[in-house]
Amino acid sequence: MGANVISTELSTGRGDKRGHWPVQASHRKFNETGKKLSDRVYEALKRDIVTAVLRPGEEGTEKDLAARYHSSRTPVREAALRLEGQNLLRNVPNRGYFVTHLTVKDLNDIYEYRLSVELTCAELAANKGIPTAILPELTKLASRRSRPDSRASFEQFIAADTAFHVQIARLTRNPLLVRAISEMRCQMERILFAGIDSLDAAYYYGDLPVHGHQGILQAIIERNAKLARNLMHEHIMSAKEEVIQMVQNESRLI
Repeated sequence: MGANVISTELSTGRGDKRGHWPVQASHRKFNETGKKLSDRVYEALKRDIVTAVLRPGEEGTEKDLAARYHSSRTPVREAALRLEGQNLLRNVPNRGYFVTHLTVKDLNDIYEYRLSVELTCAELAANKGIPTAILPELTKLASRRSRPDSRASFEQFIAADTAFHVQIARLTRNPLLVRAISEMRCQMERILFAGIDSLDAAYYYGDLPVHGHQGILQAIIERNAKLARNLMHEHIMSAKEEVIQMVQNESRLI
């Protein structure tokens, strides 16, 4: 692969040498009540792609996926269609499904999208204010950092990072903005998981986000909309610079 594509070695369920889907069945059990089987397959498959259990370029047929996720082909087809719409899977006729790569252009598009939406969220949040009841939760999320010796700690940090940004969107009281941020986060989580072995853990999963999140939150508390917007811009651009540098310095694929 060229330098415009990033790779990850975070998989715990590797395919064969040709990049085929791992043949072992997923251990996830689909016995929750109130969910369609296609929804449960979608959630499990999406999670495996985002967390790099299934790596970019790996391929599999509907039969492979049905076996892995204890399903028939129809729920797999429905789940895969949703994931195609999120640019996580690609359907190649007569071959099957492929986990997509994120190119440098994709990364630039993601961060450009974040700037266009999240700056507005920060500004509106500051204008509208924070309900007292959720301030303790936001304060806790803003202070979350990972421990470099713990995979579980990285996963908890990534979940907290998503929760922080979604909560800022919720402060706008605009459901369209909340949806826009929520739907984009799967790509950000994919980037965060892919960078665990490449980026400076103490900085990218600690000092950088904590400094950014705490500053943004304080500006919103002070109802300083201009500062909240500027700090969100600085936060997103700082994160982008680290990811782009990782891409340019290493042959890692997301």
